[in-house]
Amino acid sequence: MHTWHWQTWEEMSYLTCSLLEAWPHGFFTQHFWPRSPEELTMVLHPDASGYRLKQVHGNTVLTPGEIVTQLLSPNDEVNQNQEDYSVLPSADGLVSEQPLQALWVASADCTPVLIADEKTLQVAAVHAGWRGTAAKIVPQAIARLQAQGSKIQDLRIAMGPAIAGEVYQVSTQVAAEVGLSIIPQEDEKATVEALHELPNPPLLPDPNPGKVRLDVRRINFLQMEKLGISPEQIAIAPYCTYQTPEHFFSYRREKQKKVQWSGIVSR
Repeated sequence: MHTWHWQTWEEMSYLTCSLLEAWPHGFFTQHFWPRSPEELTMVLHPDASGYRLKQVHGNTVLTPGEIVTQLLSPNDEVNQNQEDYSVLPSADGLVSEQPLQALWVASADCTPVLIADEKTLQVAAVHAGWRGTAAKIVPQAIARLQAQGSKIQDLRIAMGPAIAGEVYQVSTQVAAEVGLSIIPQEDEKATVEALHELPNPPLLPDPNPGKVRLDVRRINFLQMEKLGISPEQIAIAPYCTYQTPEHFFSYRREKQKKVQWSGIVSR
């Protein structure tokens, strides 16, 4: 069984997973807000370079090299500065290419996914909300790792704190859109019914008509299972952002623009 551990830095806590213990990594709590990923990189590895994205709930996955290229593109007249959030390329996943690249994603109920390869030692960081999950962002990131030589059996994946299915109310339309990523059906109703019938179903009933409760992490788990990843290669944090206000910010709970950062460093 994979274990999760609280680490402390300057009296603030962040979470690590035994599955990724060979890589500097952390799922940081809201207490680190508003520190930048550049500052948090120092916590994980002082020699690493930090990279982040302008997250847009899509399924684009980039490498640090592609970020730098886009920041330096000549038709871009804005200030080429990673501190200026507005100029960062839009994407929701990052895959390392070299050692000592710290990859960061921000989340406030969406699922932060950190991936590492035991053989190539490369890593990926993914922001998987329901839209990104519907568009299979985690399989996209894994495909990019495979293009760089990763084998499915060598991957180790940790899904960090996110809103739990039991409290995440969505419309049946949203549930069906996400469900299509694992069980293609002819219509919305059939998809929702099929999701309810799965073992350990990713959908739970909701008292309101036209609503259900959606477990986004479970959907991501099932997408990875379809790729041939075994359950032993995946760890899911036992924390819900919505139900753990002492550690995590939740957009659904507080409706503020705050985030917590999750990051991992390639070796």
